[in-house]
Amino acid sequence: MSISLTPDQERFIQTKLQAGKYRSAEEVLEIALRLLDEYDRADAEWVEDVRAKIDAAYAANDHTPPIDGETFVNQILERFRQGRQVQE
Repeated sequence: MSISLTPDQERFIQTKLQAGKYRSAEEVLEIALRLLDEYDRADAEWVEDVRAKIDAAYAANDHTPPIDGETFVNQILERFRQGRQVQE
């Protein structure tokens, strides 16, 4: 496979090489691709975690009586106040 880099990308790689931490452009790109893979996996895990929390909230909603908006907001504000008191 052959790739073309933008001038900014080439400068970035050259800067990394000149710093002496990496031996070659290939090593820099290998590390960058490994980090991209880790990022994608972490992102997928985060999405799955959020979906699970949403599913749990829907399930809890089926077993929880409804409350009005004002009560809901007041309960959230009280949790924040309690959290601040614990931190102080």
